[in-house]
Amino acid sequence: MSTKLRRTKVSVVADVSTYVLLVLYASFMCLPLLYAIVQSFKPYNELFIFPPRFFTKNPTLMSFRKLFDLTSSSWVPFSRYVFNSVLNTIVGTVIHIISAAMAAYPLAKNKFPGKKVIFNLVVWSLLFTGGVTDIPVYLVMSYLGVIDTYLAFWLPEISATMGIFLLKQNMAEIPDAMIEAARIDGAGEWKILWSIAMPSIKPAWLTLAIFSFQRNWNATAATYIYTETLKTLPTALSQITAEGGVARAGEAYAASVLMMIPPIIFFIFAQSSTVKTMAHAGIKG
Repeated sequence: MSTKLRRTKVSVVADVSTYVLLVLYASFMCLPLLYAIVQSFKPYNELFIFPPRFFTKNPTLMSFRKLFDLTSSSWVPFSRYVFNSVLNTIVGTVIHIISAAMAAYPLAKNKFPGKKVIFNLVVWSLLFTGGVTDIPVYLVMSYLGVIDTYLAFWLPEISATMGIFLLKQNMAEIPDAMIEAARIDGAGEWKILWSIAMPSIKPAWLTLAIFSFQRNWNATAATYIYTETLKTLPTALSQITAEGGVARAGEAYAASVLMMIPPIIFFIFAQSSTVKTMAHAGIKG
């Protein structure tokens, strides 16, 4: 009995220790977000005070007011930048999910020559940042004649390989018997993909939607977009805050806070699927 009691106490101590460590780690991860929010509410005389203070004594909305005043004085309506960001985020996310699903399904459930080589190329491509392919992508889009158009935002989403990897790994978990039964019943590959495979891996493509939403919302495409009416909200806010240098530090923090809001809201609604997807992503190669 004493041994059992001792084991119970050890288990409780381990659980509490784990919980405390996780809380500390989560708090540490949230510090940059909290710092940006606090800085956006600081008056100008507190932004550069020495020694610096983390929290503000006199919170104010002045940085947000100045930011809105600056955006309203632009010759391009501020609503245009918002529209461009929302449009590109929604369309880019949808394109990425559809193209990734169409590529992942045959890699997961069909047999054809070179299948393993193609999947290895997909995995290897994840080792490189997007900057490595900037010049090739620019040359391709220039050849296609889509520079300085909305397509410059959307076409690169077709070649993003993170989605292919996530969806392929999760589609591999779908029982082959289910796919074969659908084929025997006369279902084509297209119907199997959208009526069986995609509903079965809903957590995976919701996770992919989170990553894609965040990437597209923060996209500037500065290398491909030159017309002011096609630029996105991050580009407009960065231009406005950069013009004043340190004099617009408060506005820069306010812009950062505004840019945080949509991805955080989207994540809150879809985050329950993220952990489950990551748990399955590395099961099969």
